[in-house]
Amino acid sequence: MGKRILILNGHPDTARKGLCGALADAYAEGAASGGHTVERLDIGALQFDLMRSQSEFETGTAPPDIAAAQEAIRRAEHLVVVFPLWLGDMPALLKGFFEQALRPGFAFAYRPNGFPEKHLAGRSARIVVTMGMPALVYRWYFRAHAVKNLKRNILGFVGYAPVRDTIVGGVATAKPAAMARHFETVRALGRSAR
Repeated sequence: MGKRILILNGHPDTARKGLCGALADAYAEGAASGGHTVERLDIGALQFDLMRSQSEFETGTAPPDIAAAQEAIRRAEHLVVVFPLWLGDMPALLKGFFEQALRPGFAFAYRPNGFPEKHLAGRSARIVVTMGMPALVYRWYFRAHAVKNLKRNILGFVGYAPVRDTIVGGVATAKPAAMARHFETVRALGRSAR
């Protein structure tokens, strides 16, 4: 039986499709061929403001696009997040989306002592990040900081496990055959919902 998958295209530019959009499409194609149900959100197309206070984060009302996104997150058994590495991290709009969507009450609940209650436990996730530098350099020299932060401090914090990653590096100089292999890898991940 197939899984319910939500794909988040975290590239904020809606004017052109780009590599992140194409990788999200490839994952969706693979997932559909594997018998999975796929929903997709393009973060750049959503309407929401960045948060500016702790009280807004803890007690504010989610904007309509965020409330709809939360319902999609709630339905999904597997989350796929695709984004480009910008200044060593995810784009600010994607981080702002996570702050809006993964609020207390929806994604987790505070406890008087200890770690919070994780409301999104029982779900898995895949991170696909694109970058100009070689993937090996990013993993070993920069220690994949943005990926680790998203895995542990955001997705893991609210219950996602396991959280796996795919790093598509060297995209500015990659030859067509190398890019074709990346797309086939992502399609295969979609088929297996991993």
